[in-house]
Amino acid sequence: MNVILENLSAFQPYIIAAMGIIILILFIMIFVAFKSISKMEKKIRKLTRGVDNKNIEQVIETYFDKIDVSKEKVDTLEENYKVLNEQLKNCVQKTAIKRYKAFENVGSDLSFSIALLNEYNSGMIITGIYGREDSVVYAKPIDRGISRYDLSEEEDEVLNSAIGNKQSS
Repeated sequence: MNVILENLSAFQPYIIAAMGIIILILFIMIFVAFKSISKMEKKIRKLTRGVDNKNIEQVIETYFDKIDVSKEKVDTLEENYKVLNEQLKNCVQKTAIKRYKAFENVGSDLSFSIALLNEYNSGMIITGIYGREDSVVYAKPIDRGISRYDLSEEEDEVLNSAIGNKQSS
């Protein structure tokens, strides 16, 4: 035993230096571990903000429930969008108007024709004819871009213009 102690005493400065280096490395590792734990705590606090005394599993379940509710709302909104989009196709989307002088002896271009069409080019043409003695307003139905009634030159022009242009005037 004495031989072992004598050999150890000869190497004692080296052993102490090695132990010092090991202790220094352990302190560095502890410092790095504390920094990592601090970052992790910040992330957990951010994740669980607004949650009182719940564990992380409950927080994640709550967030998944909120995601499911949001998905249901988005699905409902998508269905509503499709319904509204179909309804919108039947609303007036294409218009065109032309003012003109219907009679030579009337001073200004007070007569008009206006086409009001939906997505399917169905709707009506409203024409107002202004004369010195009287004025007349009438409408002609349009179905898929075709009228069952004869159209005047001006009415045909506004119909073609409305079919070619959305929201023109």
